Amino acid sequence: MPQIKIVTRFAPSPTGFLHIGGARTALFSYYFAKKHGGTFRLRIEDTDKKRSTEAATQAILDGMDWLGLGHDGDIIYQSKNIDAHKKTAAALLASGHAYLCYLTPDEQEAERLKSRKEGRAFRSIYRNMDIGTPDANTPFVVRFKVPNGETIVDDAVQGQIKWNNKDFDDLILLRADGTPVYMLAVVVDDHDMGVTHIIRGDDHLVNAGRQKLIYQALGWDIPVFAHIPLIFGPDGKKLSKRHGALGVDVYTDMGYLPAGLRNYLTRLGWSHKDMEVFNDQEVIKVFDLSDISKAPARLDFEKMAFINGQHMQVASPEIILQYGQKFLDIKNEGPLDGAELVRVRKALPTLLPRSKTLIDFAEQAYFLTRKRPIILNGKKAKPLKKPDAKQRLSDLHFLLNELKEDEWTAEDILVTLNAYIADNDIGFGSIGAPLRACLTGGAPSPDLAIVLALLGKNETLGRIEDCLKEF
Repeated sequence: MPQIKIVTRFAPSPTGFLHIGGARTALFSYYFAKKHGGTFRLRIEDTDKKRSTEAATQAILDGMDWLGLGHDGDIIYQSKNIDAHKKTAAALLASGHAYLCYLTPDEQEAERLKSRKEGRAFRSIYRNMDIGTPDANTPFVVRFKVPNGETIVDDAVQGQIKWNNKDFDDLILLRADGTPVYMLAVVVDDHDMGVTHIIRGDDHLVNAGRQKLIYQALGWDIPVFAHIPLIFGPDGKKLSKRHGALGVDVYTDMGYLPAGLRNYLTRLGWSHKDMEVFNDQEVIKVFDLSDISKAPARLDFEKMAFINGQHMQVASPEIILQYGQKFLDIKNEGPLDGAELVRVRKALPTLLPRSKTLIDFAEQAYFLTRKRPIILNGKKAKPLKKPDAKQRLSDLHFLLNELKEDEWTAEDILVTLNAYIADNDIGFGSIGAPLRACLTGGAPSPDLAIVLALLGKNETLGRIEDCLKEF
């Protein structure tokens, strides 16, 4: 690696949400820059005013913020650099690497169809004309004059790629209204930002050849290109709307932690030895472009959930509650009160090993947060309708009430329950089914003694009292 200041960038177009593929590209760019003590920049490519919106820009920024992808320096907005783009086009004209093209739209389309029919790249009849001073009354575009020869890009992921220049169109640099096209703007902006490594999807691979020609025509240093394979859906086909989960915002609603999604996306097409579950600092230490696979990656939601579950188990209570609060509120159809949050926080060591997503977590915590009285009907109420159920619950209420606060542990509660079973010569099911129904209402829950311990003495006795009144 040459001793230069590494600068990478993420350059999304603000036409919608933060795409999951774009998020992975941003992660790769971020980790590579940080591995080498470099800079990770953000550029919003908003020159297409018809499709770019402030709402889409904000959606991208929100997605990056949620994902924990912080950029260095100010955000660059491509639309504010138009003067630099035009200046560069003028320089290319002056050096003979570009030309004025006066083809009308109809003439241009006719020439394009002709070139396709003849199996060659687009060349304008104005390519070798000495136009002189531009005719202000006749619309024209500025085209790049593709040189003869071939173009070679030594891609950091794909390896060496060659193109014959005769296969490249004389692409437009400035439109008839004077606005720059993407191909020119991206080269100018990357140069002006000092970008040393361009990491992006391999759908831009052919653009690397075209852009290298522009760099060479301008006499600018050419950045290292690294084109990463696209993400495919679980069915092995290119990720599209039919797969549903395209944007990072969807994964927030699916209950993933940012750290879990960062880990999974990084592993999606990148590997290093046997690393599977890792944090940011661990991957920054070893991240290298050579470890990126050339083959397309395929979404695997089971693997994603597994990795997320591993991160949930090591996350701090503050992180779990910060991101999990909305799922708890949704499950309970309203915000939790202080006592309920205390119970959930205390139960985290029990709940998290049973959860792969925050939706799972809210489901597992539901028995702790249910509002009294718990309404029981149908099959859920069946255990409480057995002839001896009410007496058993009444006995247990008395015995549990005798336990002191410092005795309210899963171990002591289990001793009490087992003693009652032994004294009455009954099976555990005689008390387990009605007691669990009474306390959880059929919600998923751990071992019964743990349920009581986590609910606390007052909540446990109160729920039993509700059942005794109802049944």
